[in-house]
Amino acid sequence: MSDHDFKSPSVEMFLGRLSSDAPTPGGGTAAAVTGAMGASLVAMLANLTVGRKKYEANEELMQAVADQAADERARLLELAADDAAAYDAVGAAFKLAKESDEEKAQRSEAIQEALKGACETPLAIMERCVEVIALAKTAVQYGNKNALSDGAAGAEFARSALRVASYNVKINLGSIKDAEYAKNARTRMDEMDYMGANAATWIDSRVNEIWSS
Repeated sequence: MSDHDFKSPSVEMFLGRLSSDAPTPGGGTAAAVTGAMGASLVAMLANLTVGRKKYEANEELMQAVADQAADERARLLELAADDAAAYDAVGAAFKLAKESDEEKAQRSEAIQEALKGACETPLAIMERCVEVIALAKTAVQYGNKNALSDGAAGAEFARSALRVASYNVKINLGSIKDAEYAKNARTRMDEMDYMGANAATWIDSRVNEIWSS
């Protein structure tokens, strides 16, 4: 198999499952995987900087970025599985018995708890994506100028994943009855969306400034 043959069984299987009529994996899982790709590209820029004499003053910083980006990639891939499991829990809660008043109450409580779980995972994905974009900002600022497109691409992947994860939070918040929880979740979501978008916009401006000079 060629090193450039990316139509591997695992990739094909994932995309096939993503396009099926099964409820999982869905957008949240795809967001986490996309964020992991972003982290990988940020690590690529950092690794293409480490060991270059021209950038030896930033060697330690870029090695730290590469290591942290690898950690973020691993965590996001864990969250990809967590998101699918969280949504499966929502489906299981809706299938609980609802014959008696007691069963109805238990089912309602289980659904609400499962919906909160289905919010927490994409919120965690958003947190990780904000970190990836922050790492991309450092990498673009101090990294190898010949590989800036990889760092900028990583930031864009993470920003897209950040936004997609927020969609999953919003759709679940619409069914949550705990007003205080919903308010706090929206605040967290809005803050991360702002921070991620602000940093990603800086990166976009920076790389375009460099390329146009």
